[in-house]
Amino acid sequence: MGTQSHSMLVWATTVSRWGVWGGGILTLLSACLVCFDVIVRKLFAISVGGADELSGYAFAISTTWSLALVVLERANVRVDILYQHFSIRVAAILDWVSLVALAVFLTMLTRYSYEVLTTSWVQKSFANTPLATPLWIPQGLWFIGMVWMVFVLALMLSRASRALVTGDYQSINELAGARLSQEEALDEAQAGQRRVQEDRTL
Repeated sequence: MGTQSHSMLVWATTVSRWGVWGGGILTLLSACLVCFDVIVRKLFAISVGGADELSGYAFAISTTWSLALVVLERANVRVDILYQHFSIRVAAILDWVSLVALAVFLTMLTRYSYEVLTTSWVQKSFANTPLATPLWIPQGLWFIGMVWMVFVLALMLSRASRALVTGDYQSINELAGARLSQEEALDEAQAGQRRVQEDRTL
């Protein structure tokens, strides 16, 4: 069961990383569109129209698509002034509680985002803009990111709960623990070494 849950988390990390790449490309395209719109307005006094609207959609969609990888990589901000002084057992319990709290919050948020999506679909709502975008399209992509985040949290919470019951506190720390400054410094040093090695091979 432990091996299966680990492989599921590895798969979820891969999918989440693709989601981040997709969101990044979407954000880059929207930035290019905004730049193009600014340039043609300045030079030719015309506008392609909808750049600000589309960039807003891109920002919302890319944000939800990136949430899962942020939690999987433990890149979310946590205050660790006291945390780093706790025993591994107390820290593991706090890590589990933080996962539960995050899962509850995002589940509620996803529920309300579903209501927003279904309302737009039933009422056939369109954006009050020149593009008149059917709102269910960007809201649907935004909602998918929320659902994926909740699914990933469920996987993490399931694995963390089993580890807590069996007393495997180290696994909980590796899965959901706050990244301490020493750990971040070590990661930066390793990344620097990889960049140096890559430069030498060029």
